[in-house]
Amino acid sequence: MEKLELVRKWSLNTYKCTRQIISEKLGRGSRTVDLELEAQIDILRDNKKKYENILRLAQTLSTQLFQMVHTQRQLGDAFADLSLKSLELHEEFGYNADTQKLLAKNGETLLGAINFFIASVNTLVNKTIEDTLMTVKQYESARIEYDAYRTDLEELNLGPRDANTLPKIEQSQHLFQAHKEKYDKMRNDVSIKLKFLEENKVKVLHNQLVLFHNAIAAYFAGNQKQLEQTLKQFHIKLKTPGVDAPSWLEEQ
Repeated sequence: MEKLELVRKWSLNTYKCTRQIISEKLGRGSRTVDLELEAQIDILRDNKKKYENILRLAQTLSTQLFQMVHTQRQLGDAFADLSLKSLELHEEFGYNADTQKLLAKNGETLLGAINFFIASVNTLVNKTIEDTLMTVKQYESARIEYDAYRTDLEELNLGPRDANTLPKIEQSQHLFQAHKEKYDKMRNDVSIKLKFLEENKVKVLHNQLVLFHNAIAAYFAGNQKQLEQTLKQFHIKLKTPGVDAPSWLEEQ
């Protein structure tokens, strides 16, 4: 009997909510709107799409850079091999071998920074923001339920009041109040999560954008020390570099 009662309540609630959704889509039913909160939710969803695009582009850049670094290492090895076997061009091949190996080394360092950027933005987008959007979905479901039971109560209040209808009105009032409390709680939860998310987003993106900018700028300026210092600043660890003597390019 308890299971049957639960199924009955679930079916009734589903019916009311479905009717409310259809009524809203047809423009017949009224909808409770929190303009400020819904504007914040729209901005969040729009930002999520934009951050996802940045994430995809950064992942593409990482893949392309990895392929370039791999090619530079192979080219450096090929130049080094020819440097040993071509006495008349020993220095020329040697210069090019050192250059390609240094570029590959710096590329691996930059790759570490980019991948760290990707991991942090991925966590922000697919965990932190997604968690907030899950709460938003719960809030939107609570809003539909609230409006569905509000509409029921309004319709009953417009009808006759007699011995048959008064118990229904009282029950409807009780259900409306319960769903109103749920709706108010979810609205408050969303407001709090949006506030904390905004604070966390600014902090995370500030650090990651500084990292991304400094690493890219140092790499293309050929500033190996600044590039390595940028990774140390953000506590990014790479493979222990070799203890080779400074190359021709590093000495310039």
